[in-house]
Amino acid sequence: MTDIAKGSGKKIDIKRLSELLDVPIIETVGHQKKGMGNLLDAVIDVAEKSVKDKKVVVRYGEEIENEIRKIISVLKEEKALGKRVDPRWATVKLLEQDKEVIKATESSAGTSYGKIEKAVDNSIDHIKNILRDSPETAIADARYGFISGALAESYEEVEPGKITVSDRIDKVLINRILGLPIFFGLMWLMFQFVFKVGAYPMDWIDMGFGKLGDIISNAMPEGLLQSFIVDGLIGGVGGVLIFTPNIILLFICIALLEDSGYMARAAFVMDRIMHKIGLHGKSFIPMLIGFGCTIPAYMGARTLENKKDRLITMHVNTFMSCGARLPIYILLAGAFFPAHAGNVIFSIYLIGIVMAILMAKLLRATRFKGESAPFVMELPPYRVPTFKGVMIHMWERTWLYIKKAGTIILAIAIIMWILFIFPKIGDNYSQDYNAEISGFEESFESGKITEEELEENIAAVEGKMADEELAYSAAGRIGHFIEPIFKPLGFDWRMAVATISGIAAKEVVVATMGTLYSITEADEESESLRETLANEYSPLVGYNFMLFSLLYFPCMAGIAVFRREAGRKEMWFQVGYTLLLAWVVSFVVFQIGRLFI
Repeated sequence: MTDIAKGSGKKIDIKRLSELLDVPIIETVGHQKKGMGNLLDAVIDVAEKSVKDKKVVVRYGEEIENEIRKIISVLKEEKALGKRVDPRWATVKLLEQDKEVIKATESSAGTSYGKIEKAVDNSIDHIKNILRDSPETAIADARYGFISGALAESYEEVEPGKITVSDRIDKVLINRILGLPIFFGLMWLMFQFVFKVGAYPMDWIDMGFGKLGDIISNAMPEGLLQSFIVDGLIGGVGGVLIFTPNIILLFICIALLEDSGYMARAAFVMDRIMHKIGLHGKSFIPMLIGFGCTIPAYMGARTLENKKDRLITMHVNTFMSCGARLPIYILLAGAFFPAHAGNVIFSIYLIGIVMAILMAKLLRATRFKGESAPFVMELPPYRVPTFKGVMIHMWERTWLYIKKAGTIILAIAIIMWILFIFPKIGDNYSQDYNAEISGFEESFESGKITEEELEENIAAVEGKMADEELAYSAAGRIGHFIEPIFKPLGFDWRMAVATISGIAAKEVVVATMGTLYSITEADEESESLRETLANEYSPLVGYNFMLFSLLYFPCMAGIAVFRREAGRKEMWFQVGYTLLLAWVVSFVVFQIGRLFI
């Protein structure tokens, strides 16, 4: 980024700095590929030269240097270092109590490590007594002293206090009054763009999968194999892949915000709010990552040094609507609120943020009492995102979604199809539906009813048969068994089954509904899944289902990562409290909502 350094009025004497550090320094502008040839030449030049001892050594003061010499002699005496390990480097690390180096030294020294440990402890105590500070702090001070000296000879501000373009932009974007409204405005625009523009390719993909299903249905005889391919595979995986355009557009928007430098500003703008609700300013970054996928968001919480801050961030990250939940929102918002789908989905995302704030406040006041650590972060300069960079970021994240659709979701779609199909009902219908259909056909032949009435009556009977087949299946039995738990939320057994399937992966909720309703279709002219849902449930139930999907833990893979990052105890707490919260919130919304709707 030497172009940015020069543009902001910084002058660096590269030759002099290179001499002071005793390493070649090459100026580059990465995104423009400037200096790449010189860099490669320097790499080859260094590689071809014989290895030599570095001339430049940072001195830490007489007291520390004496202790370094003592420990080096012990390390050499006990033969505790490998041939390629620099004794001085290892000694400094031992004085700083670097855990990795301590572990490696203990492993290589074996039984003689006790003598080394005693020598290091004695040196640490001596340095603390003389300097009134820990070796780690004293060593860091010396390093910064060396840096200051090097910069004094090689660096200058050509125009001290120069106001850069980034400074001018920041006066608006991170303004105390305007910062938050601008941030929320950008988020709203992002979702409007994602759902309005994404609607067109979604329709094309939907049409393509529909035609593929029709071709296979016409080419194969009716039966289990046809149902498996059309309803299980195409209906399941296709029902997830249809949302790929929205995922792509969402990740493009996030990549643009990241690469432009605005994402760091968003964390800065949110810091005041974060501290008020008991979160660290750095918590905002993993929470923002959570809009893409909760798994890297959980892992991103590692940047928080304080354990309590880290655990609170992970526990509330669940409420950031990941890309896997997006298909559920798009399906239901399109079914129940087609004219305002973008605004409805934005409201769900907003509720997730509000819920994260409330739960963070509650967790800080109960399980994780204490103040959050102070927030320090460097704001990078604004830059124009490169097409290649944005595409790479978008593709890496989208490919994870597609790969998931082709592996985990495919397997679960097959399992769901099996649960919906077996056991077969056989002759266990509650009434003789075939006789009923024969009666309608006889009425048509005698002229008592029209052809249109005949088709409507047969479709109604076949719909009842399909309902009984589903109720008799393993999925139906599971659904009916757990239905009393979900009934107070306005959900029937079908939605209960879809919710349970979402434990494996949230995208599977859509795949489950697709498989379920493609089985209940009476004929090829039946309505689409959205129209079926709109006819089956009220908008209140549809919105409530989105809320429930938002609030309970994301998926099994996410929970596995949560356990690895936070431990078994915190994992079970995460599962339990999110399920309870989802049920309570959905119960309140449905019970109050039906009084007015």
